Amino acid sequence: MLLRVWGYTSFRRTQLPTIMSVCEGRDTLALMPTGAGKSLIYQVPTLAREDGLCIIVTPLISLMKDQVDKLRRKHISAVAIHSGMTPRQIDIALDNCVYGDTRFLYVSPERISTEIFKARFERMKPTLIAVDEAHCISQWGYDFRPSYLRIATLRKLAPDVPILALTASATDRVAEDIMKRLEFKNGCIIRSSFSRPNISFSVRRVENKNEQMLRVINNVPGTGIVYVRTREGAEQIAEILREQGISASYYHGGLENAERALRQDDWTSGRCRVMVATNAFGMGIDKPDVRFVIHYSICDSLEHYYQEAGRAGRDEKKAYAVLLVSPDDKSKAKRMFSSEFPSLEFIKRVYEAIANYLQVAVGDGEGISYDFNIYEFYKRNRMFVGTAMNAIDILRMNGYLTLTDESEHPSRIMFTISRDELYKLRVERGDLDHFIRTLLRMYDGVFTEFRSVSESALATATGYSIDRVRELFRTLWQLRVIRYIPGRCTPLMIYGEGGRLPQENLYISPETYKLRKDMAAERYRRMFEYAEGDEMCRSRFIQNYFGEEDAEDCGVCDVCIARKKSRKNNPDIEAAIMELAETGASIREVVRHIESDPDIIATQIDKMQSEGKISVDSTGHLGIVRINE
Repeated sequence: MLLRVWGYTSFRRTQLPTIMSVCEGRDTLALMPTGAGKSLIYQVPTLAREDGLCIIVTPLISLMKDQVDKLRRKHISAVAIHSGMTPRQIDIALDNCVYGDTRFLYVSPERISTEIFKARFERMKPTLIAVDEAHCISQWGYDFRPSYLRIATLRKLAPDVPILALTASATDRVAEDIMKRLEFKNGCIIRSSFSRPNISFSVRRVENKNEQMLRVINNVPGTGIVYVRTREGAEQIAEILREQGISASYYHGGLENAERALRQDDWTSGRCRVMVATNAFGMGIDKPDVRFVIHYSICDSLEHYYQEAGRAGRDEKKAYAVLLVSPDDKSKAKRMFSSEFPSLEFIKRVYEAIANYLQVAVGDGEGISYDFNIYEFYKRNRMFVGTAMNAIDILRMNGYLTLTDESEHPSRIMFTISRDELYKLRVERGDLDHFIRTLLRMYDGVFTEFRSVSESALATATGYSIDRVRELFRTLWQLRVIRYIPGRCTPLMIYGEGGRLPQENLYISPETYKLRKDMAAERYRRMFEYAEGDEMCRSRFIQNYFGEEDAEDCGVCDVCIARKKSRKNNPDIEAAIMELAETGASIREVVRHIESDPDIIATQIDKMQSEGKISVDSTGHLGIVRINE
């Protein structure tokens, strides 16, 4: 099946043990790095059965659609249920899961508690429930989402169906919380190593980030990603690279969906070498030959950094993950951190502003999805983007609102004239004939109802640019030939239980607020500990962070390479230390007598002491450890 359906001849690392655990009916938590092939773990056991439904809970609408499209291309029945769909669309999809032969149902967590879903779920025959991004269920996780807590209701409705929880980033504390929240009965944890031996992790502490970035790009052949924090930064750095003769583009949430798709396709196909992007770029990327990932800005957690850096070298060939750090980054991060936790009064003001923006009255809005143009909202209310976004995040964590990822709403058209009248127009306006003929050939039913259309698909079929296709649609609309509703890609805002509450009923727990602040501060601290450290192997630091205490040095990161060079340049340091230890010399005297970097000497003394070769007394004097002592 693996070869026939997916074209692979063998499983990766821990895929097979996880699949076997699921097939044996055990609740299983799989900790697998980005790119380790998590989707196969629930797809293979499901298709190994003759029938039965796998339900996958995920917050990522774009990933849902991508997975459904991939399965359908393999002639496997799959559907998705999310907040961007109409009630009628949801009804049809759920019917297919109850009465049809659908094998995979992707559902967003906020849909689980709806009455229509619970009623249909009881009539479904699920054989497996897979929870993607499972760290979102834990209050200790870096991306806690209260909507994930609703997943436990599925356990009560189907107590005998095993649960597979999947995450690419969970500390031991988060892993324990995931299993508790999902009510694991016969739980099994399977860990993939977080080691990526083909990636050379490095930190470059520099005054001029642009200079260092260009040095990496010019010295490492192949495609890569440069991650930045802001939209403006993405555009500016892409321009800098182009000025240096490097094929580069930028990607961020402010671009229209069709434009983003084109830019991603240009990069994936190799027509564009470097993508400069915010963290909006990443989910669903299927490009194994990324040779470098540069972080121009420091991340707010090692979880985020590892996930983004891990997009390099998925083909298991040599790749580089470079973090650029400048002297003022720490002070910038402190300012940013203070903005992440706005005052409780400001949070309430944002809640009221959202209701006014969406025109939702007190008591209304429960479970309803509203298009939410984030940047228009900020501009209208004259709010700083970072502070307001973090206020929304705290409201989300307290269960008052859900802000989904961006949902695609394709363009729609319907002809308002008859076929005969349209034929006359084509004769009179030859400039429109080719476009109209292509449109009619690609889409039927456009004379009786609105049909979704793709500007990018029409551009490919006609040979026009996307801008030209949109211009022709507007021309037809101005001629009153069609009704045209341009596509958009916006997040959705959903109110929690009870809809919009009066401001006086809004309660942000001070304990929860402090807990989130303390955890965020700790994640920042560990991120800077990684960035500022130069003694522990980068890969081992990351593995230790995720609970791999027995990790070994990678040998290819900047720390390991520097250590190798120091040994090569100073092969007799250990012998010199042993000779001086024989005399009872102090550490200060050892450093003065040996021509080498004092830090290297100190590291060697610590190593020899841990190996039991020398001792250091309370006054800092060295001695030889005799075997018979």
